[in-house]
Amino acid sequence: MQQKSKLFLQALKYSIPHLGKCMQKEHLNHCNFTDRYYHRIKLKKYHLTKCLQNKPRISELARNIPSRNFSCKNFLSSKQENEKPLSENMDAFEKVRAKLETQPQEEYEIINAEIKHGGFVYYQEGCCLVRSKDEEADNDNYEVLFNLEELKLEQPFIDCIRVAPDEKYVAAKIRTEDSEASTCIVVKLSDQPVMEASFPNVSSFEWVKDEEDEDVLFYTFQRNLRCHDVYRATFGDNKRNERFYTEKDPSFFVFLYLTKDSRFLTMNIMSKTTSEVWLIDGLSPWDPPVLIQKRIHGVLYYVEHRDDELYILTNVGEPTEFKLMRTAADTPAIMNWDLFFTMKRNTKVVDLDMFKDHCVLFLKHSNLLYVNVIGLADDSVRSLKLPPWACGFIIDTNSDPKNCPFQLCSPIRPPKYYTYKFAEGKLFEETGHEDPITKTSRVLRMEAKSKDGKLVPMTVFHKTDSEDLQKKPLLVQVYGAYGMDLKMNFRPERRVLVDDGWILAYCHVRGGGELGLQWHADGRLTKKLNGLADLEACIKTLHDQGFSQPSLTALTAFSAGGVLVGALCNSSPELLRAVTLEAPFLDVLNTMMDTTLPLTLEELEEWGNPSSDEKHKNYIKRYCPCQNIKPQHYPSIHITAYENDERVPLKGIVNYTEKLKEAIAEHTKDSGEGYQVPNIILDIQPGGNHVIEDSHKKITAQIKFLYEELGLDSTSVFDNLKKYLKF
Repeated sequence: MQQKSKLFLQALKYSIPHLGKCMQKEHLNHCNFTDRYYHRIKLKKYHLTKCLQNKPRISELARNIPSRNFSCKNFLSSKQENEKPLSENMDAFEKVRAKLETQPQEEYEIINAEIKHGGFVYYQEGCCLVRSKDEEADNDNYEVLFNLEELKLEQPFIDCIRVAPDEKYVAAKIRTEDSEASTCIVVKLSDQPVMEASFPNVSSFEWVKDEEDEDVLFYTFQRNLRCHDVYRATFGDNKRNERFYTEKDPSFFVFLYLTKDSRFLTMNIMSKTTSEVWLIDGLSPWDPPVLIQKRIHGVLYYVEHRDDELYILTNVGEPTEFKLMRTAADTPAIMNWDLFFTMKRNTKVVDLDMFKDHCVLFLKHSNLLYVNVIGLADDSVRSLKLPPWACGFIIDTNSDPKNCPFQLCSPIRPPKYYTYKFAEGKLFEETGHEDPITKTSRVLRMEAKSKDGKLVPMTVFHKTDSEDLQKKPLLVQVYGAYGMDLKMNFRPERRVLVDDGWILAYCHVRGGGELGLQWHADGRLTKKLNGLADLEACIKTLHDQGFSQPSLTALTAFSAGGVLVGALCNSSPELLRAVTLEAPFLDVLNTMMDTTLPLTLEELEEWGNPSSDEKHKNYIKRYCPCQNIKPQHYPSIHITAYENDERVPLKGIVNYTEKLKEAIAEHTKDSGEGYQVPNIILDIQPGGNHVIEDSHKKITAQIKFLYEELGLDSTSVFDNLKKYLKF
């Protein structure tokens, strides 16, 4: 029986490379039973720039695309000299912790896209898919399974790995930085590994084994960013490849998830607000799938399995927030679901992990992080409030039933390891060198009152010893769409800005998901202007409470966050001095009226249907950035766009930029001598990806722009950046 390591909530989102003009970044891989996907610490004697992938969250399901982020290395200015020996009987968590304690941080990196299966670790080394014995994984003693250069792609990387239950095959999804297209290769494991097959445009994929011990690969096929088809394939002497399912509704997409115990492969069919799940028997994959519950408009649900019971995370019933229910696996319909656990008001379910005797919920409540450990034998609940500096989870997949490991991070602090040990009922923290940012910076949880009385949470960072904060530069970040949380993962350039005296403010406006499903509902469709009012209230509150001033305030966003930023530039430009945008969604009306674009039909539940609904059309006209440009003063704006971006068409960004320049030119004619004309910069990058998070060129260009527009000395900031980025 194959052991499964991907986490329930994380896996569901990463499987979907489309839906939403946004990214994850977050945002990622997940893997099979007995496989263990995790961030392995690999010791180095030299500095490399690798990347750390944030794993996905189910409550941000389908609204992100895969991306690669910075590693958390090069943080300490001095090395630790006291090395400690590793005890042979230490568990995996403590071995990792000991390595962190005994190695200088600038000499390790965090490696992504790895799986532990059957005593081997599978991962990417250079341009190759390799494996090594688990105990030798840090010694560069590995077996090459496949050379990625054979695919003739430019700078390919492994995005996801799956190992067949009996290790006869390994499958890996390959991508490049400048494209969302992917190729899934299947390698036969033998004395001479050989590529058995390759499939283009694969999104999610999972292995199961049938009654005759034959490995079966299920995978979803993506066409024009839409994922509607499921295939199943076998290899060797009984080779076949057949379509298994096709979703006919263009507003829905399909992804695959293998329950943690590998008992069922779930076929999840989802829109923005509705889901339907089918169970494929992990022991008899050729049998017809079983429907859990036919789709009901507005009802979302996701499924895990343990001991012949289904655990269902769903928003069915009142209040319409996520709650945990369960039912017998042989009676899965909704009328048999029993309420098992409810969340507090203003709570976001970030993730869920299922263990033999426990269920662990990773939560965000009132903008603070919690872990709830539910004992499945006695239904006991232990709620743990996590350190206030923590803004995000990185969930470590783990097949060990005794421990639940995870990491915490913030935009200015690299990930730190924690583990909950079930037997002891305690949370253990990584010890050793404490990051200096802990003492040199401060994190504040604030609220702004929007014009309708809603309290909007903010997370603010600044140096502890900063004096006269009103004279410090302020960088505000916002998103507010698709029920996604504002990205709070570690970013080296944000750390550098705080070290250089900047204030960072993250505004968790309506339309995002920080306070649960209703928070999203209150900022979509004909309530989108709530998000704009929230953003304006946040910036005014910051200024009123002594955090910077308009002439030193900058606003930044990516993708769908550009809607609120562009709208604010039209309605209240006096609040800002500069703006940076990446792949921004600015021409909402024309985009949503063009049904030939790949995502328009899937986006209707977020933005509305202006083609057939006059109310939606008129409402979008009220806030659409491109529709409301007028001759007036604007902040300086730097836009990074991508030439072949399929999610946010370049045409709309170019149209916005041209209209904006014309309006500024008209306003300048009537402004007299001495008027400082704002700079409007459109930087078009090659490639077909949506957002490239770790582009050094982009980062340095944006920081240079901000310092020049705010009239700041950038000498020290670029010197500090070199500690984190490889130039």
